[in-house]
Amino acid sequence: MNKFSAFCRRNCLYLAWFVSVVAVAGSLYLSEVLKYEPCKLCWFQRIFMYPQLFLLGIATYRGDKRIIPYVLPLSIIGGSISIYHYAEQKIPALSKVLPCTIGVPCNTDYLNFFGFITIPLLALIAFALITILLWTGRKEEAGE
Repeated sequence: MNKFSAFCRRNCLYLAWFVSVVAVAGSLYLSEVLKYEPCKLCWFQRIFMYPQLFLLGIATYRGDKRIIPYVLPLSIIGGSISIYHYAEQKIPALSKVLPCTIGVPCNTDYLNFFGFITIPLLALIAFALITILLWTGRKEEAGE
């Protein structure tokens, strides 16, 4: 095991909490400062990200890795929603399967850096990082 891997295992809660802080701050910045109205799928992603901020923050403060099995499903489900949302933005036919009928259409791109970096992709990266960090930390605790 290399030093970076050991560092991530030791500090998985803190690092995952930091990722959730950045994700929540970013989503609030986009909606409250830049006035980008969240679509229905964005709200679902927020529902799965926002509790992680508090759960991981408390667990980090207490050094309690027993929270991992409870937070992992939030991250995996939120990431799954992000995958679908990103696919809906990049594959036009998907927006006709389950169209957003209220508010902003879910295939709207507020941000589109380099032709592929959108808000759902950023959310997916955050969910994936949290999942990987917690999975790594879980392995250390289980002695794997």
